[in-house]
Amino acid sequence: MLHVELAAAFPFAFAPGAFAQAPALKETVVSATRFAEPAQSLPVGVSVVTAQEIVDSGATTINEALMRVLGVVGRQDFFGGGEYSLDLRGFGSTADNNQVVIVDGLRVSEADLSGTRLSGIPIESVERIEVLRGSGSVIYGEGATGGVIIITTKAGLGKERRNSASVYAGAGSNGLRELRANATVAAGGFSLDASGQKRDSDNFRDNFRSTTDATSVIGQWSNDWLRLGGRMATDSLDTGLPGSLTAAQYAANPRQTTTPGDKASIRSERSSVFAQAQLGNWQLAGDAGRREKRLRSLNSGFVYDYDTESNNYSLRAHNESSLAGAKNLLAIGTDYASWTREVLGAFGSTASQTSRAWYLKDDITLAGGTRLSAGLRSERIVKSNTSAASGLADRIKAWELGVSHPVASGLTAFGRIGSSFRLASVDEFNYTSPGATLKPQTSRDVELGLRWAGMASRVEARLYRSMIDNEIGFDPSAAGPFGFPGANVNFDPTRRQGLELDASHAINSALALRMNASVRDSIFRSGTYAGRKVPLVPARSVSLRADWTPAGAHRISGGVNWVSTQHPDFNNACSMPAYSTADVRYAYQWRQVELSLGVGNLMDKKHYTQAFACAAGVTGAIYPEAGRTFTAAARVKF
Repeated sequence: MLHVELAAAFPFAFAPGAFAQAPALKETVVSATRFAEPAQSLPVGVSVVTAQEIVDSGATTINEALMRVLGVVGRQDFFGGGEYSLDLRGFGSTADNNQVVIVDGLRVSEADLSGTRLSGIPIESVERIEVLRGSGSVIYGEGATGGVIIITTKAGLGKERRNSASVYAGAGSNGLRELRANATVAAGGFSLDASGQKRDSDNFRDNFRSTTDATSVIGQWSNDWLRLGGRMATDSLDTGLPGSLTAAQYAANPRQTTTPGDKASIRSERSSVFAQAQLGNWQLAGDAGRREKRLRSLNSGFVYDYDTESNNYSLRAHNESSLAGAKNLLAIGTDYASWTREVLGAFGSTASQTSRAWYLKDDITLAGGTRLSAGLRSERIVKSNTSAASGLADRIKAWELGVSHPVASGLTAFGRIGSSFRLASVDEFNYTSPGATLKPQTSRDVELGLRWAGMASRVEARLYRSMIDNEIGFDPSAAGPFGFPGANVNFDPTRRQGLELDASHAINSALALRMNASVRDSIFRSGTYAGRKVPLVPARSVSLRADWTPAGAHRISGGVNWVSTQHPDFNNACSMPAYSTADVRYAYQWRQVELSLGVGNLMDKKHYTQAFACAAGVTGAIYPEAGRTFTAAARVKF
């Protein structure tokens, strides 16, 4: 049914012969398996956003790039600074805890419910964003049932560095002022990459003004077999917190604030060292990193401050060999992570998490091109919180079997089955129903797909299903720990299933098209909410984009994103309206200078992406989005 529905809406996507011939597209190489390899034979689905696509889209943050270019569904964060909560496969409010974020090989996902700040990564430093669809638990560990977002910077890519620099300055609606700079200095085997950005904006609403600053520096040395280096990055956010609106307030004035005195600031620092070596048929790599984050906030007169520290270590090896016409790729590795949060003040607490894991993955490609894959991960996790009666400790395994087969020239069929997992976060097991202990969440995952690559076109379609037991989340109707309703629980069994479609086509050297579409079915399989939709999961979404170069110095890029209705509540008594937004950007290149004008929400659609209350069939707790916005900018490359 899912397949038929989307095929009817986009029939050309399933007919490779319908595409006209045009200049050949480059082969896509990804690092979703922690080592670079061509995407065509992978038994998993991976979507990619390049640095040029980020520029053409006019996106100012990684979140915005993924929403505009790939059509990933996002919900506005409660803070300013352009942060959004991304949802890869229909997990709703717990999406961030069911996906993992990797930056240059190191995990940056938090161990609590605060979310992962992607807007603090300088956008000019990003070379590529990969989205591994579905479970990545064997390679990336706990919380990867929904997928993995892998961010690779220009310096982190490992290719030869050359002297270059760029400066970007932009201004626009809602008091937007933005400055970015990026530079590379290289000599011999040494290189130094530095990026920085500063962004001020009023962000459409009263008491929503934000100021963000971010910097990153990467220094490295390499020769024909060895690469060594270090990274340092900082980012800061100062923002007002405008609060949510009722339906009546939203209708009367979506710009207003209900919490004029609320505010927050976040300070983050990241540092790491890395090494890579090629020794015969072996590739060896290691990373060691440290993160620190400090939050200070005032919420309706209450102070909430905390400090976090995290240490991550990763060692991995990759061996390529051949035997009797078959090619074998063996990946082995170990990960260690520790995370601590200190909540300050009279009601302070200390929370911590440690994990130790090893994994093994082997891929055999037979002489005929058939690829067989098998992987296993074992992870020991210990979590504690001084505010909770007890902590959590468990060893859990994830496994995966996959296959891909070249059906015809350019056409590959693939599939995989496996299991994934997560334990309750330090915030979740701290707030449960009296006497309840949260069990590990487990998922049985299945994915089938077709991937076709022609001279000027690519199409990938994926069917997936995840059967989840003991899913962890907040149930507002559960008995709370202090006599009030609402607690974190293990839900009755749930299911995620759907169809995803990625398609791109270069009509000619001047015009290229891209489409990303998803049909999702996220429901409770049994129990109290049996048959109900999981809150904050739209059933369908479509993203259409075009890049047109009408003349050598002119470029026009734009797109339309449509997201269907969704429910903010477990009883599905309320609905959030479907919405569609359009964006367009015109750029003119004059020698080394690019001048651009971008328009966001072109049709000035009134809409919202975040709400979480329902009363008498009326949606409340609404966080409005901005109307039409303009951005004028200049970029100079040296």
